Amino acid sequence: MGEYNWNGWSLREKVGQLFVFGFHGYEPTEEITSLIEKYGIGGTIYFGRNVRNAKQVHQLSSSLKAIAGRAGRPNMLVAIDQEGGMVARIVDGVTLMPGNMALGATGSAEGAGETARVCGEELRLLGVTMNYAPCLDVNNNPDNPVINVRSYGDRAHIVSELGKAALLGYQASKVAATVKHFPGHGDTSVDSHHDLPVLPHSRERLDAIELAPFRAAIAAGTAAIMTAHVCLPALDPSGKPSTLSQPVLTGLLRKELGYKGVIVTDCLEMDAIDRFYGPANGAVQAILAGADMVLVSHTYEKQVAALEAVVAAVENGELSEERINESLARVMQLKQDYEIEAPLAAWEAVEPKLATSGNQAVARKWSEASATLVKNEGSLLPLRREARTLVLWPDIKPVSVADEMLSGDGTLGDYLKDRLDQVEERSMSGSDPLAGVETFEQIVVVTYDATKHSIEREIAEQVIKLAGDRTVAVSVRNPLDLNVYPDAKAYLAVYECRPLALESAAKVLTGELKPSGALPLELSAQYPFGWNVAL
Repeated sequence: MGEYNWNGWSLREKVGQLFVFGFHGYEPTEEITSLIEKYGIGGTIYFGRNVRNAKQVHQLSSSLKAIAGRAGRPNMLVAIDQEGGMVARIVDGVTLMPGNMALGATGSAEGAGETARVCGEELRLLGVTMNYAPCLDVNNNPDNPVINVRSYGDRAHIVSELGKAALLGYQASKVAATVKHFPGHGDTSVDSHHDLPVLPHSRERLDAIELAPFRAAIAAGTAAIMTAHVCLPALDPSGKPSTLSQPVLTGLLRKELGYKGVIVTDCLEMDAIDRFYGPANGAVQAILAGADMVLVSHTYEKQVAALEAVVAAVENGELSEERINESLARVMQLKQDYEIEAPLAAWEAVEPKLATSGNQAVARKWSEASATLVKNEGSLLPLRREARTLVLWPDIKPVSVADEMLSGDGTLGDYLKDRLDQVEERSMSGSDPLAGVETFEQIVVVTYDATKHSIEREIAEQVIKLAGDRTVAVSVRNPLDLNVYPDAKAYLAVYECRPLALESAAKVLTGELKPSGALPLELSAQYPFGWNVAL
């Protein structure tokens, strides 16, 4: 593919290439069409609001390519957050891979690389050329509301090793990996979607923990790095979040760490930026700081304002056109490396390559390898096939806006009914979920995030108090749930409530699968990193 020649481009056309915009709908809207035609924007991003199924995404990508082509604009990068596990925008018609913490529980770089490669191959078939993944945040704060299972674990060396393997897997499939959230969002107790987090750590601590995975990713050749809206006083005492910080993006990332690829911001409509700076001012400051691509995900008026603010900043001398050209060169090189130049292959040729039996086998293999048995006192597991069994299922609620799409494809009870003779499943929010609990011979209490949801805590505590000698607890997201109900005699963690994870859990509970996963983070002194028990 030949190099782009942007000689003769107007300032707005150059600036347009530095923006990634989202839109609302399953087809191109008037707004996104206008942004492509008028500005020739650099990219777009798909959220769950843009996705029905794989076929529709393929058509959407084809339509956007056609709009850019008719307008004489360069191809756009098409980005997505397809992290796997609980953060996945496309779930219907593709192979949904385990998420990072599940992969962390396998301890396998091979698993991280293989799942990323297969995911990337399917994304590219659908016209997606850039995945905002993997997360390289080291999740060492149990109160973190936004990272949690999106991290490989609480040890920098595991995050570094698996993150490197994942980014190489994506890029082997010709999808640009975007490691995030630089310089680290794992040790925050505030969600930057809602406020501005501050990490007060020393530079020595940041080097040892937060920055280590990013160093590894840079050495491995990551195509892009996404910024975090997090303040780090040790790096920039001004109080600016890293996304807008020249000491962080230019001083640390560019000059000190030697990163030469594309820096993309996290969305400027997140409250950490929107509330304190606004996307227009934020876009100017981000590019001044050293960012190459600015992400504004939701609102057309804010998107136009951000783009025009950058144009005005060049015209009034706040930003130099040379600075714009530096970022433009990186963005166009990224496109040269990863874009799909020709029209997408016809759907009839694409469909047989998606969610194949081989790809599904890869996902199942690593999902099963992640299941972690933490406790089995009193030999409560495996469950007895003939025993009368009660399953208490939570009302799954997103912990963060990042958990945009949640599984509606069944419950753990559904998978146990295929393996046990007498299973009754009840919702925790039912009128009396513990009625007649004494009549059940074995009980499975399922929690999604008992640390955040009071009803899960209360039901788990009650059933363990009433029938702890025959109750097994299963976490289908946050493994730290055991700390909420420490008296549980048996505890299994599977890190997500996607269908494969629920099936893996059912297999372990019934003795069909020997659990081999190990804790990718420390639950407590009693249950340290790497802990597991055999079944």
